Amino acid sequence: MGFIEVKDLKVHYPIRGGVLNTIQSYVKAVDGVNLTIEGGKTYGLVGESGSGKTTIGKTIIGLEKATSGQIIYEGQNVTNKARSRKEKYAAYNKDVQMIFQDATSSMNPKKRILDVIAEPMRNYFDYTPDEIKRKVVDLLEIVGMNAEAMYKYPHEFSGGQRQRIGVARAVASDPKLIIADEPTSALDLSVQAQVLNFMRRIQKEYNLSYLFISHDLGVVQHMSDDIAIMHRGRFVEQGSKKEIYSNPQHIYTKRLLSAIPDMDPTTRAAHKVERQRVEAEYDAQETEYYDPDGRVYDLQEFKKDHLVALQPEAPNASLQNEKVKTGGER
Repeated sequence: MGFIEVKDLKVHYPIRGGVLNTIQSYVKAVDGVNLTIEGGKTYGLVGESGSGKTTIGKTIIGLEKATSGQIIYEGQNVTNKARSRKEKYAAYNKDVQMIFQDATSSMNPKKRILDVIAEPMRNYFDYTPDEIKRKVVDLLEIVGMNAEAMYKYPHEFSGGQRQRIGVARAVASDPKLIIADEPTSALDLSVQAQVLNFMRRIQKEYNLSYLFISHDLGVVQHMSDDIAIMHRGRFVEQGSKKEIYSNPQHIYTKRLLSAIPDMDPTTRAAHKVERQRVEAEYDAQETEYYDPDGRVYDLQEFKKDHLVALQPEAPNASLQNEKVKTGGER
């Protein structure tokens, strides 16, 4: 059992219409996914915009409601209980924090950085004002900022600095899991590398687990231990980082990998040819990877630590017979 487990999670949004405004159908943002995040490890969640990856993160932390399925935290079912005011869920609310893609919008522009970072401390601990100041200074130093920053306001900092402040605030409650939703996507490459390095350093110092959400397979490779590739609300491939990157099986995974820029001029032309080949394969073999309704097939065991969503009888799918489903019995 992992530190936190997501079991057959579904998040469906009703589409209403007609004279009586009745439910006509559903948008299946998340349609039956399973994942386990181990203590002190990083689970990478990858997919294009609209794939459902951010919805998973928001549902775990309680910003979205699950339609069905379970979120198990250290053996306790906390599905749709996050952000609850009940005392028995207080530990979960303290232990699971989030770093948002847009650090600016997640901070109150009228509050000084001292108060922005201190808010979780005041919610969950009985620190004195002097203790809070000392801890804020320590956190700012960890993310590479000086103590004077705590007396300024969010608009006085660059995007990269605000993201560092967001990291410091997420750590302020002494959490066990941080959900990082595209934390570096709005930053240039040099600043992106700095923020990622701070996150790795903090992970070691605090023994943190991360759910690292991104559309960028290159960034996820740098950060993650285990990875799930998400498309159309489901996982198309799931396993260890080594397996996913060295032996991708699903055409969508191959498509994302081929989109990573090749910086080597000696291999760039070959990389472009391979990318074109993968795109052509994706267009030509849609039925092998998706059912007639366009739904991603259930995951099957390809090998140890590697699941792939392929049609069981697909001629190119050299999968074991035993099926591992993402959605349980249907």
